[in-house]
Amino acid sequence: MPPPPPLRRWWQHPALVITLLVVFPPAGIALAWTSLWKKSRKIVATVLSGLWFLLPFLTADPPKDDAKAERPAATASPSPTPTPTPTPSETEEVPVMPSLVGGAYASAEPIVTANLGRAYAAYKDVELPAEYGTWLVCFQRPDAGAPVTSAVPVVYLTEPGVPCPKSPNTVLHKPTPKPTPPPAPKPRPTTQPPTVAPEPEPTQEAVEEDVYYRNCTAVRAANAAPIRRGDPGYARHLDRDGDGVGCEN
Repeated sequence: MPPPPPLRRWWQHPALVITLLVVFPPAGIALAWTSLWKKSRKIVATVLSGLWFLLPFLTADPPKDDAKAERPAATASPSPTPTPTPTPSETEEVPVMPSLVGGAYASAEPIVTANLGRAYAAYKDVELPAEYGTWLVCFQRPDAGAPVTSAVPVVYLTEPGVPCPKSPNTVLHKPTPKPTPPPAPKPRPTTQPPTVAPEPEPTQEAVEEDVYYRNCTAVRAANAAPIRRGDPGYARHLDRDGDGVGCEN
């Protein structure tokens, strides 16, 4: 009696092994050799699954470096040669500014106007007239001997007979300061003694108010009896009966 066939495990199922051979060949090949297939079938499955696994690598595109190598190298274009700037030769004469100070503006006007220069009054509080050809040059710019093109020519003029200032833009007519008024004299203190008002003399009414008789004896001693109402020293205590006459007896 032949021995019974060995039991098949779940990982040895043909459907699972074939699926792995297609989807993930390394795992499928490993399970194929643990399955109950015949040896010839295992070899065929291993070869076909291996070819299926290596097919993408065998049909891959060639590296792009070769395509880059086939490209022709770009030729560098020659850079333009700079054109040398012509420099004035040593023999070429450069016009220089002549000395204009001390002369009339009429002789300096051609070179000033030819180089778009200007003329100003040397004193800032003096204006140039409509015609100032006879005015004298006090200052110039640029200085004598400097190239004319180094700066715009400028001259400062004064009227004939007026001396030149020490520097341009000086004030000629200085304003006269107003005189300061002298301070008012302080009042001198008086040395006279203060005037004392004289005391007023006592009036008759004041004298009458000062007279006082204690009794009729004092009235008789003063030879004023009888004393009537209105007389100096009259008082009610001297007139007992109140008839207006006191010290009658």
